[in-house]
Amino acid sequence: MKQQNFNRKAQRALRHKRTTNYLKANSNKKPRLVVTKTNTNIIAQIIDDQTGKTLFSSSISQLKLKGCNIKNATLVGEDIAKKAVANNTTIVVFDRGGNKYHGKVKAVAEAARANGLKF
Repeated sequence: MKQQNFNRKAQRALRHKRTTNYLKANSNKKPRLVVTKTNTNIIAQIIDDQTGKTLFSSSISQLKLKGCNIKNATLVGEDIAKKAVANNTTIVVFDRGGNKYHGKVKAVAEAARANGLKF
């Protein structure tokens, strides 16, 4: 529910908390594929909530790419999927945080699906 006195950043933080808590409770011990989007970077991490550790990660800065666009987001999705599949992690839960499933977040998800991750 939208609250009148909250700004956009606070509303996104509420959405992020709500979706992440739901996924942690209902993931059936599967790792989470978390996508974080900033103005200059896209970061994808596969996190094991039982141990609280990051298993694999990929980002535009790790791949040494220029610009935060959909093409580079697709490359991040491909890279994270290849790392996970190489280590026998194929089933994950997708955590988009407080972001809409649109644009760069969608590009990461579709590229990860195309390269062997299932969610």
